Amino acid sequence: MVSGPLLSIPPGDFLAFVFDCDGTLADTMSLHYSAWCETLCAHGLELSEKSYHDMAGASAREIVVILNERYGCQMPLEETAYQKEIIFHRMLPRMTPIEPVVRLARKFHGRIPLGVASGGSRMSVESTLKALGIFDLFTTVVTNEDYARGKPAPDAFLEAAKRLGVLPKRCLAFEDTSIGVQSAESAGMTCVRVPASLRVPNS
Repeated sequence: MVSGPLLSIPPGDFLAFVFDCDGTLADTMSLHYSAWCETLCAHGLELSEKSYHDMAGASAREIVVILNERYGCQMPLEETAYQKEIIFHRMLPRMTPIEPVVRLARKFHGRIPLGVASGGSRMSVESTLKALGIFDLFTTVVTNEDYARGKPAPDAFLEAAKRLGVLPKRCLAFEDTSIGVQSAESAGMTCVRVPASLRVPNS
């Protein structure tokens, strides 16, 4: 028996599904925020939760650039982004899946190609998917090392569609942020917005 909230799928002849990772497949947003807070503390900076969520969908490197400009500081780009990822990786045991989305991916695995299009690093995204035990569900995993422009540009979703061998208009995307939805729709995909209410672990 399937219990818990369900995810509504729009009608359409879709040949592939493409999922965002953080906040869509995995309830990691609070962990990413905590990792950023710990990272920035070493630089004497504080980050409000609202400010972090306003940047949701941006890569770690992009966030460092934004914060350097905002606070007039010079945090090293690669080093700061990497340190944040190391802290996040340490927190992975606290992560939970977003069950309705993961359930959907499991249901369609083997029936149509499934991909991931994320703004996260490969280390972060693959570690997250493996910790959830769902890495093998996906034909391709696109991360921020695989394209030039981050979300809301369409690059991540276009790259996923290319690798899946399916036209973007025949792909259904799943995203939890406005930036992500804009990225998927700019790529020509229909997009399902994953509501924050689904980020509640099943008891």
